[in-house]
Amino acid sequence: MDDSETRRTLLVDAFAAEPLAGNAAGVVPDAEGLDAERMGKIARELNASETAFLFPDAESDVDRRIRYFTPTQEVDLCGHATIASLAHLHDEGELGAGEGRLRTNAGVIDVAVTEDGVAWMGTGEPSVEVVDLDYERAGEALGIDPAAMQDVGADVPAAVATVGLPFLIVPVNFLERLGDAEPDMDAVEALAAEYDATGIYAFTFDALDAESTLHARMWAPGAGVPEDPVTGTASGACGAYLHAVDAFDEPPTEMRFEQGHFVDRPGLVRVEVDDSEELRSSGNRSETGDVDVRVGGRAVTALDGSLAVPPADDDDILEA
Repeated sequence: MDDSETRRTLLVDAFAAEPLAGNAAGVVPDAEGLDAERMGKIARELNASETAFLFPDAESDVDRRIRYFTPTQEVDLCGHATIASLAHLHDEGELGAGEGRLRTNAGVIDVAVTEDGVAWMGTGEPSVEVVDLDYERAGEALGIDPAAMQDVGADVPAAVATVGLPFLIVPVNFLERLGDAEPDMDAVEALAAEYDATGIYAFTFDALDAESTLHARMWAPGAGVPEDPVTGTASGACGAYLHAVDAFDEPPTEMRFEQGHFVDRPGLVRVEVDDSEELRSSGNRSETGDVDVRVGGRAVTALDGSLAVPPADDDDILEA
């Protein structure tokens, strides 16, 4: 007799205004009673770069508990899966326009959805550390001419930045160079691991759209993601990085980051960096100075169905 149960599962395309674009995230809106082993199996079955699992939370000041799994491991925070989850909850009428809070493994984060459906998430405390990158080695790993990185690196150096997950941030001079990248995944994984980074986020100010701030690509083979179409946490880290290295004479409050075009999944991430006088006087200091970073975007459901899930092993401890 088959004791499997069914769970509603979705694929939601985050940082996109239409389906089959942006970054697909799995979303399990009711994950209560699922243990880590079964969540991992669901994530592998959906095979999205990350799947978000939503639970009720015992704390009255938190809207949901959320956990994230790649097809190979659990991660503490995921931007696009958060945006996808918020958009779904808003579409279902379970989260109205306004502000809320989610509990992640990285801590409680502030979230919001606007009246027109744009989802926003706060991030962890920003940290940016400029590094002395071996451009020859980076060029071999990414399949990019080292000169294309050294050229712009004189003004905006490479760094490890995080707003919850660390990324090695590498500027590139022109979009053509970034688009022609042919990364060696083993070398990329080794280089990222050397800096304790989840992946490598390479960007250029030479964007496709004149209204965009930059164009980016991100590779995280060590986390089971060879190339991520659109990456929220890395975009937030890059926003903190741009502030920390004084990339702009007058930093914009909101930036637009393009990503995904070279894997035929174009998307757009909105990044806000707030270094207002009010924030500076609040005592909320970080290694970047006094800044607060938010990541936002649209999301649309591409697939909505049910997945058969086997029962937990008798020895497993259920987690809510």
